[in-house]
Amino acid sequence: MSEAMMAAAKLYNDPRYLSRSEIRIRNNRMRRERLYRRTITIITVTLFAISLLCLLAVTSIKSDAQKAGQDDYKYYKTISVNTGDTLWTIASENISYAHYKDVNAYIDDIKSVNNMRGNDINQGTSLIIPYYSQELK
Repeated sequence: MSEAMMAAAKLYNDPRYLSRSEIRIRNNRMRRERLYRRTITIITVTLFAISLLCLLAVTSIKSDAQKAGQDDYKYYKTISVNTGDTLWTIASENISYAHYKDVNAYIDDIKSVNNMRGNDINQGTSLIIPYYSQELK
C-alpha cells in the first residue's frame, strides 16, 4: 500500500474527517459486523452443545443396554401346563425383555428347547422354559 492510500484509509477511519452520513454508515456497518460475529458464535456454541448432549445420550443408552444382559445367566425351569394356558400366556408371564425382543421370540425359544413344532400344549404337560438371573447357581 502506498503512503497516500494509507493516509486516506487513516482519514476514512478517523471520525473527525467524516461527514455525519459517513459516520452513520460506518457505525451501521460495524454494528452489522458485530451482530454477524455474535450470531455465528451463538450458532457454533449451540451446535457444539447439542452434539455433546447427543453423544452423552448415545453413550448412556449403549452402556445401559450392555449392563442389562451383561451379568445375567441363562437357566431353565420346568412348569406344568394348567387348564386354559397357552404358549402366549406362559411366555408373557415369564419373559425377560432385556433378553428377548418380543413374546414371539421367547415362544420360539421355548418351542426350540422342548422340540415342539406347533403351538398346541395340553393340560398336565411339563414345559421347560428359559429364564435369566444375575445370581450364579
